[in-house]
Amino acid sequence: MMVGTPPIERPLYGAFSGRVLAVEPQSAQSRRRLVVATRDPASGRALKIRLNLPDELSDGESVRPAEIGEGSLIQFEARIMPPAAPLLPGGYNFARTAWFAGLAGSGTILKPVTVLEPAAGGEAPLARIRRGLAGHVREQVDEQAAGIAVALVTGDRGGITADDAQAMRDSGLAHLLAISGLHVTAVIGLIYVLSVRALALWPALALRVRLPMLASGLAALGGIGYTLLTGAQVPTVRSCIAALLVLGALALGREALSLRILAVAAFAVMLLWPEAVVGPSFQMSFAAVLAIVALSSCAPVRNFLGPREESPWMRGVRWFGMLMLTGLVIELALMPIALFHFHKAGLYGSLANLVAIPLTTFVIMPGVVLALAADVVSLGGPLWGLVGWTINAVLGLAHWVSAQPGAVTLVPGMGEAAFSLFLVGGFWLALLVGKVRLLGVVPCLVGFLVLYNQSPPDLLIAGDGRNVGVVERTAGRDAPRLLLLRNTRSDYVRDNFQENAGLRGETIYLPDHPGARCNADFCSITLQMQARAANVLLSRSRDIVPERELAAACDRADIVISDRWLPRACRPRWFKADRGTLSQTGGLSVDLSRGVVRNVAQGQGMHGWWHGRKGEMSLQDLIPPMPSSMSSDR
Repeated sequence: MMVGTPPIERPLYGAFSGRVLAVEPQSAQSRRRLVVATRDPASGRALKIRLNLPDELSDGESVRPAEIGEGSLIQFEARIMPPAAPLLPGGYNFARTAWFAGLAGSGTILKPVTVLEPAAGGEAPLARIRRGLAGHVREQVDEQAAGIAVALVTGDRGGITADDAQAMRDSGLAHLLAISGLHVTAVIGLIYVLSVRALALWPALALRVRLPMLASGLAALGGIGYTLLTGAQVPTVRSCIAALLVLGALALGREALSLRILAVAAFAVMLLWPEAVVGPSFQMSFAAVLAIVALSSCAPVRNFLGPREESPWMRGVRWFGMLMLTGLVIELALMPIALFHFHKAGLYGSLANLVAIPLTTFVIMPGVVLALAADVVSLGGPLWGLVGWTINAVLGLAHWVSAQPGAVTLVPGMGEAAFSLFLVGGFWLALLVGKVRLLGVVPCLVGFLVLYNQSPPDLLIAGDGRNVGVVERTAGRDAPRLLLLRNTRSDYVRDNFQENAGLRGETIYLPDHPGARCNADFCSITLQMQARAANVLLSRSRDIVPERELAAACDRADIVISDRWLPRACRPRWFKADRGTLSQTGGLSVDLSRGVVRNVAQGQGMHGWWHGRKGEMSLQDLIPPMPSSMSSDR
């Protein structure tokens, strides 16, 4: 509550002036993203807003003046919207993210920007270094690998194409694009090893100073510098804190990887960014490290990796087998979190990571650091060639894995009950010792059974009521199909509906479906369920409809869904979800066979980023009040 920023109450449109706080290039999307400090024209309230600045408008007019930078005073015309709540239950909550990031709204610049005052003193030093490094890296590697190379050096992912980003997500390699533990560890580890080896060549120093302590200090400085250079995002800072703790343990001669270090790092993050706990980044990174610590500390693994008299070839086989087992355990630990937040998980992610993680840790990241150092004397060319080739190999692996049948598993939105079972089982397996830890498998299996028996909801209704998804379960078909009320061009809307329903494949435009009856104002479709059929009426336009005709249509329908306010005379047999209802509940996910309604409001709580209904609800909450003029048997 102390750091939260209340959103704007309604959309704002017009001319604004403001100071640019940050500039994020997104060359792959042909735009830049600006964070601007401005004021509400009506109330004068100070606002921090996020704006997309396209390179060109729809008519081809350029809106990309080169002098826009951090500190510039600009004048622009834009439409600014309040941060959006989740489109559907379980969806991405930008409103919550914006609340803690200090953003009161977001929008798009519609006309060319006028620079009223250039940045005083030019760019900030770190921003200038970051931009210079990004340009240098782009010149050293080929165009296909440049986006990922720049992301690894500066944290700027704007140059990664949409196809490459999607392939990395579907193959389970998306974590390689976010600067986190893997990258920070590679940089710090390289500096530590090189420092120890180089300082050991100086006998006078080696005999008087503990080299691990001195090397830890140099590696810590390198890790902090890399964190600042890549923008000091929360995952990077979190990884840097954990790495500094490991370096401290090495300097003190203590065990480098333990549950105590993990607990201290988690406490530090929760102290500084408590909201991170509910996010997938925090959960997945700490779950992965917890799985590694738990696996490496169990007796069978210690015995398997213990020293013994054997050939180097056999030792390599043992370590390779341990690498595969570790990848599998991490994938199993992360899969429930990925299914809960994103409704999908990659089946082949562990196999892809067995190749991609070693390449990133031991080739790409050290190659980037050494190439940048070698560029001081213009000798980095061969190293940049190796880096570019390796990045292209990882991209090729990502595209190949993502194209395989069954590469991505989609499930309907996982409820909190199943997720809690996986959490209880995972913590039990990780934190307890001895044979009793195996009992943690039981809640995991129960959670898997709950997840396996989940079926797609019958209806998905966006919070604005305009976008509606109908799941058709036709006898004789292998899988249900998703029908969309509107033929939207937005990949964001379509992907949200597909992920929430747990369905892949092409969506079908509802008016084109042979079972739908549509006119300019409404569509009607009958859903076949086990016990009976349900007649659903969906509005398509906002034109005036005579109330008597609307009431008659509602009488014939079991369910009515609309993006407008419907009169009390509209009383369907089961329930209606109109604009008034949806403004309180947010998006809905309706399972008619079980009589269960999930809504966005249930996951928001008593927080400032949400202004609708605060509590639980059921189908009875959607049933409209009976008009006094209607008989009681209705």
